[in-house]
Amino acid sequence: MMLTGRFMNHRMLCLLLAVLHWSTPARAADPTQLTLDSIFTAEEFKEAKMETLHWSKKGAYYFALESPGKDKDGKDLPGKDFVRHEVATGLQTIIASAQTLTSPGAKKPLSVDSFELSPDESQVLLFANTKKVWRKNTRGDYWVLNVATGSLRKLGGDAAPATLMFAKFSPDGSRVAYVQKNNLHVQSLADIKITALTADGSATLINGSSDWVNEEELDLRDGFRWSPDSARLLFWQFDTKDVKRFTLVNHADARYPRLTSFPYPKAGEKNSATRLGVVSAAGGGITWLAVPGDPREHYLPHADWTPDGKAVLLQQFNRLQNTLRVMRGDPATGATQLVLTETDKAWVDNKNTIRWIGDDILWLSERSGWRHAYRATLAGEVIPITQGEFDVIDVKQVDAKGSWLYYYASPSNATQRYLYRTSLKGGEPQRLSPADQPGTHNYDMTEDSKLAVHTYSTAISPPVIQLVSLPDHRTIHVLRSQKNLRDKLAALKLPKVEFMRVDIGGGISCDALCITAHDIDKSRAHPLLMHVYGEPAGQTVRDAWSGQRGLWHWMLAQQGYVIASVDTRGTPSPRGRDWRKSIHLQLGIMNSREEAAATKAVLERFTFLDRQRVGIWGWSGGGSSSLDAIFRYPDLYQTAMAVAPVPDRQLYDTIYEERYMGLPKANAEGYRLGSPITHAAALKGNLLIVHGTGDDNVHYQGTEKLINELIAKNKRFTVMPYPNRDHAINTGKGTQRHLYELMTNYLHQHLPVN
Repeated sequence: MMLTGRFMNHRMLCLLLAVLHWSTPARAADPTQLTLDSIFTAEEFKEAKMETLHWSKKGAYYFALESPGKDKDGKDLPGKDFVRHEVATGLQTIIASAQTLTSPGAKKPLSVDSFELSPDESQVLLFANTKKVWRKNTRGDYWVLNVATGSLRKLGGDAAPATLMFAKFSPDGSRVAYVQKNNLHVQSLADIKITALTADGSATLINGSSDWVNEEELDLRDGFRWSPDSARLLFWQFDTKDVKRFTLVNHADARYPRLTSFPYPKAGEKNSATRLGVVSAAGGGITWLAVPGDPREHYLPHADWTPDGKAVLLQQFNRLQNTLRVMRGDPATGATQLVLTETDKAWVDNKNTIRWIGDDILWLSERSGWRHAYRATLAGEVIPITQGEFDVIDVKQVDAKGSWLYYYASPSNATQRYLYRTSLKGGEPQRLSPADQPGTHNYDMTEDSKLAVHTYSTAISPPVIQLVSLPDHRTIHVLRSQKNLRDKLAALKLPKVEFMRVDIGGGISCDALCITAHDIDKSRAHPLLMHVYGEPAGQTVRDAWSGQRGLWHWMLAQQGYVIASVDTRGTPSPRGRDWRKSIHLQLGIMNSREEAAATKAVLERFTFLDRQRVGIWGWSGGGSSSLDAIFRYPDLYQTAMAVAPVPDRQLYDTIYEERYMGLPKANAEGYRLGSPITHAAALKGNLLIVHGTGDDNVHYQGTEKLINELIAKNKRFTVMPYPNRDHAINTGKGTQRHLYELMTNYLHQHLPVN
């Protein structure tokens, strides 16, 4: 409708201009400048990534699924080839072509996402037609490829399409176990006979998999383990019948709403009852392990068989997650015996995947004030492997035969990551990542630790992927050079990315980064946009390639914005136990105070910043931190963009929230003061809230509660709901581009570059 004459009042004119502005293509004439189109639509700066690969245990080669190429019109051919790569020669052999990986009667090859090799590498388990279950694609079809004959067989019998989960070979390669409709099954590869090991699985009883909260917060998805002799299986069972259910409403896909209801325990509410069982691979009765304590008030994050298969080793968290007990279980009787206890006044990190060193286990602990590796015996003795004033960020590999522990660390720079090794007997750490490559290193290593696929990147250079030998770190082949991407970046006027430390008072200095245009005019005042996470689940100041989000920050810097980010205390930086855990019981309180101090420090450091044009944005925990910033410090921040925030801490799940904040009844004031919604009445500036209405993780419910509070306080704000999108807000045609254009335009309007 055209608005003309006296009917076009000032407000309508502004609305029309906003619509016209929104519809203007975000394409810059200058080829040296980044645009929304080039980043999100054309994906001109997309990096070349490696396909999923698995190292052989029989020789110096690896297997990968790879594109079969393009047709005569330049379009990608369907399906994937299964390819073997020899390290020494670089020779590539197609073991099974995409055409071979085509089911009988099908017109197109299987759409394969991942694969697993049988122990003797004579068979390949292919995961195809996958479907998303919450965060990851963990449901689909499984096919077995016979490498010698090229024959292909589908598992699951008459199971409905895309209903099998977590299939894996038995250690002897004769059978495959999988979960289907919350029951555990075993299928023989000789006669394709299926044996149901459990039959009580239902909408509320889960066998061999996990409930929502354990999957999300303890990374527990695949919930069963084969015994070393292939005779039995250890599995988790979750009874969710007394857990309150949350319902997502999908208004967009049908004429009437579609409801998805699932058990979701919010902070302080009742959890699932969790237990571990042992069952014969041939079926029969189940032996339940007698784990002490209320099964609803404890968590079982890890469990596995001992190397000899005579016992089970399991871990048990108490509800507050400040005590972790390791127990040995008898699979015949179910009896358990305490082996080791780890405690912390705040919380114990869930870092101890069960890794064996002979008959001992590798153990990570912060008992010294730093996260270090120990060798723990089943008699309870704990012997140091690594020592010193640095953190073991994560363990990469235990090489028991070679007597080495491989791990990531960065003793002198918390923004970087390097590969180190230390003898399992203790001693000085040896850095294996090259000294002339400051930044972030990742490795996919062979079992004998002699070869690795090495990925190296920095904040300004995309990931180069190489095949290297270890420990000398000699490059054998360059697998992905990123030449095309580097050439495109070289044609741009790239911004300046600077790492630094900022002093926030009280003897505390924080790692920070600042992004500015390469030719920034320091005689003019520029707007500052802070990017924040601020909670224990994320670190934003990393000397690593950050993909499309990082390129968006670069684009804003080219336009005249200054982008900065600071990792305050409580973020998972490798700066010691006290740094990370000082935030205990103070989420939203301490980190928002320190973020404000850091913002002021950045303003003082760079005199060309405009104190009247300061904004902040973040996602998830960063969305919560953005709300806290503009509500708690309304005279510091003029604009905030909060994506998928948690406005009320009592609305988030038990495992995450209680780990850091305790139980709501015990820390009622902490929950109140730590929730952004408590401080909403202080809003002065410009607030954009973005949320997917189908977010199963951080529920849109919290945003609606915040909307009501802001309305009650007569506050002006903007909300953008994305119908039926989940926490990532990246599904559906054009969604990602739309979101970043929305935020870009919001900044142009409310935090303009003069």
